[in-house]
Amino acid sequence: MSNKFYELAQQQRVALTRFMQDIVSIPSLSSQEGAVVKRMAAEMKKLGYDEVTIDPMGNLIGRVGHGPVKIAIDGHCDTVDVGNASLWKRDPFKAAVENGILYGRGASDQKGGVASAIYCAPLLKQAGFPEKATLYVVASVQEEDCDGLCWQYILKEDKIRPDVVVLTEPTSLKIYRGHRGRMEIEVSTEGLSCHGSAPERGVNAVYKMAPIIQDIEKLNERLPPRAPLGKGTVTISHIRSTSPSLCAVADSCTIHLDRRLTVGETEETSVKELYDLPSVKAASAKVKVLEYAVPSFKGLTYPTKKYFPTWEFPESTPHVQKAIAAYRGTFGGEPEVGHWTFSTNGIATAGMHGVPSLGFGPGHEKFAHFPDEQIEIEHLVRAAAFYAAFVKEFAG
Repeated sequence: MSNKFYELAQQQRVALTRFMQDIVSIPSLSSQEGAVVKRMAAEMKKLGYDEVTIDPMGNLIGRVGHGPVKIAIDGHCDTVDVGNASLWKRDPFKAAVENGILYGRGASDQKGGVASAIYCAPLLKQAGFPEKATLYVVASVQEEDCDGLCWQYILKEDKIRPDVVVLTEPTSLKIYRGHRGRMEIEVSTEGLSCHGSAPERGVNAVYKMAPIIQDIEKLNERLPPRAPLGKGTVTISHIRSTSPSLCAVADSCTIHLDRRLTVGETEETSVKELYDLPSVKAASAKVKVLEYAVPSFKGLTYPTKKYFPTWEFPESTPHVQKAIAAYRGTFGGEPEVGHWTFSTNGIATAGMHGVPSLGFGPGHEKFAHFPDEQIEIEHLVRAAAFYAAFVKEFAG
């Protein structure tokens, strides 16, 4: 492999690995990213970015160049929690490197993508930064709790609208061009409480919910697959009830639904299909799309509805073809092109705002939220080389 960007990325291998170890060692749950944002900002400044800013929400935005073609490379710097620590064979915050693999929470999901993106800028500078390009490297916040919220803010409030966004979530170094959307929905029933010794005097909201649960399971089974993203899904992820005491009939019951949306499925169609269920009608149940309104680490609250639209671009789309050309030029072979299983900030950039978007990331989707999360160092190097090559290819 003789590509210039790959050669330059190999020269940064040690520095990139050390930086990656630093940021994986810093815990950064959603709304608690301040320390890792500060560390990433320091690295950008050291690497010679033209401008490094932290917006009022807490998103880190590094800029290089001032050309008319605006390219953004995005990765979120928050992570999920460790979970059951006994399932980890290694300390999730030691960032140990063994046999070319770095272990730790956030390694694949997705500090690896952020680290590689930050390091693509010096590669471009060494090779001669494209005059027509303005590059924004973004370390975004609160994605794990509310994907896309960060980019709603960047697009609407920071007034940065790129010509293309590269999402660095893990793709196993494949080019991804979309994914299913999702929603968070609650279905609730109301009952009438009474003393548990005489339940016939009341109306049990849990019993009213029981046939709804069965109908939702059947709904998931009959949702049709639609090319190219497959079928949508719906599953119950939480159930709760209320009553005056544990010696009383439940007067309310609520279930939380994780609804994944394929091509052609929207907020309106998904809510309607729930209201159309016979059990929902019989129980006079209420269906509600939830909202997210949690302060960022900087204290800013930016409410949004938990409806995250599906997005997908054909492989023939110019920006996807530019990515394929950049891959060929960098690695001398044909890339695999596909879609994510999970959701990304693309629901805002592409799904809500129509900004051409695509994915290319180091690491593997299967290690996201997984004990002993891991990433190959070679993936970090290759991703940095690809990002630099894409900027040059897209800016012409």
